[in-house]
Amino acid sequence: MINTTFRDEWFPNLQKNVLAGLTTSFALVPECIAFALVAQLNPLMGLYGAFIICALTAIFGGRPGMISGAAGSMAVVIVALVAQHGVQYLLATVVLSGILMALFGILRLGKLIRMVPYPVMLGFVNGLAIVIAMAQLEHFRQATPHGETWLQGTPLYVMGALVAMTMAIVYVLPRITKAVPPALVAILGVGVLSHFLHLPTRTLGDLAHIAGGLPALHWPSVPLDMATLHIIFPYAALMAMVGLLETLLTFNLTDEMTETRGQPNRECIALGASNVVSGLFGGMGGCAMIGQTMINLSSGGRSRLSGVTAGVMILLFILFLSPLIERIPLAALVGVMFVVAQQTFAWGSLRVLGKVPLQDALVIVAVTVITVFTDLATAVLCGIVIAALNFAWQHARDMRADIDDSSPGMRVYLPHGTLFFASATHFQELFQLASDPARVILDCRHLHMADHSAIAAIESLYERYDKAGKHLQVTQLSARNEALLQRAGVDVSVA
Repeated sequence: MINTTFRDEWFPNLQKNVLAGLTTSFALVPECIAFALVAQLNPLMGLYGAFIICALTAIFGGRPGMISGAAGSMAVVIVALVAQHGVQYLLATVVLSGILMALFGILRLGKLIRMVPYPVMLGFVNGLAIVIAMAQLEHFRQATPHGETWLQGTPLYVMGALVAMTMAIVYVLPRITKAVPPALVAILGVGVLSHFLHLPTRTLGDLAHIAGGLPALHWPSVPLDMATLHIIFPYAALMAMVGLLETLLTFNLTDEMTETRGQPNRECIALGASNVVSGLFGGMGGCAMIGQTMINLSSGGRSRLSGVTAGVMILLFILFLSPLIERIPLAALVGVMFVVAQQTFAWGSLRVLGKVPLQDALVIVAVTVITVFTDLATAVLCGIVIAALNFAWQHARDMRADIDDSSPGMRVYLPHGTLFFASATHFQELFQLASDPARVILDCRHLHMADHSAIAAIESLYERYDKAGKHLQVTQLSARNEALLQRAGVDVSVA
């Protein structure tokens, strides 16, 4: 955070931040395991990546309270790489993507997130909320000799009852006490109940065994040549783009929720460095995770300590606590994530769809749908393109001109608006060349020239009047407009 002390960043409300980190760690484990399995990797690679990235970004990042880990959006990117070239090429890709992320922050490009319009932010939040909820449905399926099928009978009823109980605890407990995070009470409470009643329900251990040792430093076993770079660079660039997008959008959301300001460039550098370390220690790549960030924030996690606690707890789960953690019912974690999805979704955006301009409503819906059916990077880029095209169209329509014929033998055009690629044609149509007198004044005091299309439009106007045997004089140019034309070699000094 900006202008905060070490104590402010680390030690406000110590107990609440430690408990928030513990709660978040429970939610990180199944997500990271699932994402590792999606990428066809050993689940420990997901857990190692979560520990390293979560802890390092919490310590060195620019946004206390935000949780990063082995994210699903990045796991999807690397499936083809792992299948075709193997794990070692993946680790090299993670290292390279981390370098690219760090360079993004070093070059101070984090401020580019300001270019993302608010409707795109709403679509991003809504899309990820739906993705989080849909991902939990996989836990209602089971493997059979005939393939995966939906749970039926007693297992389904038990699963549904435990999910409902978990959600009820999370919703009701804050009305009774706020001394402990409700998600933590729900997970532990449902876990104890399931254990002592011997309920027939799947546990975290059914998803994967998480016992392991300390991650070891190991340089990826790939040839250091151009052939390797040719293979891994496209994946690394895509991973970096997806990771930075999700991180910076979650960063903005966290700023808004906590009513504080973080340092986006510092977060990008820390994220990049943590991915480099993760790749060197055999972990997956990662970025900010909106679901786990929401759990941390709603549990009271605001300091760096909450993120460090979450990361360190994952390592402790791997080293010492796996027998206990593997007994946690998946239903408890599913219930918590359903609540997270419900709380993440911007329900207010549904009420404003009919009140905001149609193009903004279209952006919200488009980004939401594209996020669900493709990926975050595609959705955000599509949203920005739609918003940019709409902005250009609206500004192009605002181009107009006042005409002054008060002086004999002379006509003055006084255009208003921005002259750029979208408005250049309309700008040309404002001039009545056939009926204009021999002398025409173009008064540019209210005209802003934005790009090369503006220069080309002025040059074209000169040529049209010159061919018609009439004289065009440009006056009242701002210093910026005059410099723009002179740099392009357009002579505007003729009286």
